[in-house]
Amino acid sequence: MPRYITVTSLLNRTKQRDPWFLDDYTINPFSGCAFNCLYCYIRGSKYGINMAEKLSVKENALAILRRQLAARARKQQQGFVVLSSATDAYLPLEEKEMLTRGILELLLEYRFPVHIITRSPLVLRDLDLLRQINEQALLPPDMASYKHKAMITFSFSTIDPVVGRQFEPGAPDPAQRLLALKSCANEGFMTGVSLMPLLPFISDRPEQLSRLYAAFHEHGARYVFPASITLWGEEAADSKQLVMQAVQQHYPQYAEQYRLLFSHNSQVPAAYNTALKAAAAVAAGRYGLFPQIPFE
Repeated sequence: MPRYITVTSLLNRTKQRDPWFLDDYTINPFSGCAFNCLYCYIRGSKYGINMAEKLSVKENALAILRRQLAARARKQQQGFVVLSSATDAYLPLEEKEMLTRGILELLLEYRFPVHIITRSPLVLRDLDLLRQINEQALLPPDMASYKHKAMITFSFSTIDPVVGRQFEPGAPDPAQRLLALKSCANEGFMTGVSLMPLLPFISDRPEQLSRLYAAFHEHGARYVFPASITLWGEEAADSKQLVMQAVQQHYPQYAEQYRLLFSHNSQVPAAYNTALKAAAAVAAGRYGLFPQIPFE
């Protein structure tokens, strides 16, 4: 069972809008995550090895958010709100809690555009609200000519169900995400893929990237954001330890290569990253997928 906590703030203003996510603000309805992805950057001693055991619901979120949105709206400071930056807004408990849906209702009321980033097909439940936001939200002045005000990005590190179970054991099956992606595209939403983190040698080789991009194109994606994995921490619950253990267990042939890749840094070496970006660009060009959300 999740804990219920109170918060003093929910709407976070970002210092600079990210070119991928277009975030003027971020909102995280929950703390912790039931998807329990081994590579998650919020991992560590705070949440433990099984992050689902530390789930928290921000029970006063809507009251706090209404005050914050009203204050911003009075100053005509509407901007893109990203749901979510630190955990998924469509965790399984959202089906009962309806907290994310309540947040969307407030964003609609105060006319804030929204960018949903999720691994869950549960977002399909809220397409009615997202359609209204797409019609009624106010864009920030420097994006006034952009016609999309509700965007939906699905997160993947693989489309292989076996790899998915190994590295993101609590997340919805990749096939379900692909079908949800197609549904959103068929409804006319600007939708695409956050392809991060890619797993070295397991999901990021050129032939693997080609299969990924082909599947995303087939299911209606307009854009793909590719990025390699970042690993850190020496404690048992940290991403580096968990991913290294999973590689040793399931892909021992790559264990030494992982050790070398991350022996001096939390990120893959620059040369590796350059080669990955080049391979991703080839795949994107082959299937006509943008590296950023297209402004059209």
